[in-house]
Amino acid sequence: MKLFHCPHCGKGKLYRTFFKIADNCSACGLPFYPNEQGDGPASASVLIVGGLVAIFASIVEVKYEPPFWVHAALWIPFILIASLASNRIIKALMIVAQYKMRRD
Repeated sequence: MKLFHCPHCGKGKLYRTFFKIADNCSACGLPFYPNEQGDGPASASVLIVGGLVAIFASIVEVKYEPPFWVHAALWIPFILIASLASNRIIKALMIVAQYKMRRD
C-alpha cells in the first residue's frame, strides 16, 4: 500500500498540497474528512523530533564540545526539515490507521 495515496483504493492522492489533505479521493471518491486527526500529528512530530535532537545534540556536545553557533547551525535546519517531513508522514499514517479501524 502506498502511504500518500487513498487507503481504500490506493490510487487517488491523499494530499492536495504539501500539508492539506484532499476532501475526497480522486479515484474512488472516498471522503477523507471523517478521518480528522486534529493536532495529533504535530504533537507526535514534536515529541519524536525533539527527542532525537536532544539525544544527538547531547552526543555531539559530549564528544566534540563545539561552540554554540555550531549547535545552532546543525540543529535548527535539522529540526525544520525533520518536523515538516515527519508531520506529513505521521498525518498520513493516522489517516490510514483511522480508516482501517472504522472499516468494519
